[in-house]
Amino acid sequence: MLESRLITIIRRSKSINQRSFFSSSKDIYSRSSLNSHSTYRNVTDPTVRSCFINGFRSLHNFNKGLYKPSIKYMTTMAASACKENKETVKLLVTAGPHAQKAIGIWLFASAAWVFSMVILGGVTRLTRSGLSMTDWKFTGSLPPLSDEDWLIEFEKYKQSPEFKRVNRGMNIDDFKFIYWMEYAHRMWGRALGVMFAVPFSYFIRKGYINLRLGVRLAGLFALGGGQGLIGWWMVKSGLEEPPSEYSQPRVSPYRLAAHLTSAFAIYCGLFWTALTVVMPEPPTESIAWVKGAAKVKRFALPVGILVGITAVSGAFVAGNDAGHAFNTFPKMGDSWIPEDVLSMKPLIRNFFENTATVQLDHRILATATLASICGLWRSTRKFDLHPAIRSLIGSTVGIAALQVTLGISTLLSYVPVSLGTAHQAGALTLLTFMLLLNHTLRRPSSMVLKSLPAVAKII
Repeated sequence: MLESRLITIIRRSKSINQRSFFSSSKDIYSRSSLNSHSTYRNVTDPTVRSCFINGFRSLHNFNKGLYKPSIKYMTTMAASACKENKETVKLLVTAGPHAQKAIGIWLFASAAWVFSMVILGGVTRLTRSGLSMTDWKFTGSLPPLSDEDWLIEFEKYKQSPEFKRVNRGMNIDDFKFIYWMEYAHRMWGRALGVMFAVPFSYFIRKGYINLRLGVRLAGLFALGGGQGLIGWWMVKSGLEEPPSEYSQPRVSPYRLAAHLTSAFAIYCGLFWTALTVVMPEPPTESIAWVKGAAKVKRFALPVGILVGITAVSGAFVAGNDAGHAFNTFPKMGDSWIPEDVLSMKPLIRNFFENTATVQLDHRILATATLASICGLWRSTRKFDLHPAIRSLIGSTVGIAALQVTLGISTLLSYVPVSLGTAHQAGALTLLTFMLLLNHTLRRPSSMVLKSLPAVAKII
């Protein structure tokens, strides 16, 4: 009697193992006749369930005299299944769902803070406030608290090239505005350091994260600390005398691009890590969807790189004030390509310092980005994809179209602060969607692949 019941369980367990472990337990049990066996019905973890099945098989073979060490076989198979589970699903958080949720919220909040830092930095640049503070301290300092303190800071600013050539008629009230903008940007960055370091120390002390995640976050924290040094290195270039008496003082476009690229790198690292913590496995329910995602990834990765390059080219547009030239579209003035695009020597300087070339490059890259994202959407329409992936691709197309529209509007309006800020936010938003898309297209672990059916069930 016992043997016949075990044989029935073994036969029906084969069909259960072929289903995805992402399906609900209720759905699995409704398709089997195991409801009368309460012990097996309460086993929901696929690895433990595999251990039960192998144990039943060994016991059946033992009764037939074909396999003697059945207890040893059960122990070996359980250890093997657990080892496979440990090797294929490499969780970054080791203290359970509660710690996983807490660390995910913290990392997403840190990424959002960096996003706000980028936006605030754009406002600071567009309002020409970045050169108002002529000194820098790593630990920061209190703002001027008395009229005498404000006069001292104003006198320091009067010695800068920007005041002498651009803001000679500025009064103390106007100076206070640009000073507060730059001060807020610097203090917001230091507050981010505290907001990141304190929870990081707590999670390490509690043992919530593994070594790989700890090293990654420590690297991002070090990069964030270096971001302050890069920012001052950038500002310092704007406090030097311009090369000619006709040039306006401004920061080096190379240093501005380095500062913005570093901020983007920190944001991408935090956002990607947060996604990995809360979503260790990509959403998939069939082998067909896995193959479709692999096809899309071949296109999505280079498109994501192109989005990043386009964003960095925008830093050179800002660094050269190229948005204030050729304020027409689609032509640049009266021609498609200005005559002086290659006027600098050596030739490579034109792509980073020539106003006409820098803006032309950004236009070409932006157009190529929009075309490639639309091409990605069109080429994947017939692929068998998870609905989440298809929705992400469609949303990315919409964000790309909006970003190009913002760029053209900013150019035609001579770069107002509102549109310029929105355009910079749009660049980071588009990059966010590309990160999310590429993260969702990852290949599942071998444990997940073994449990997936060939085709997803459509309900």
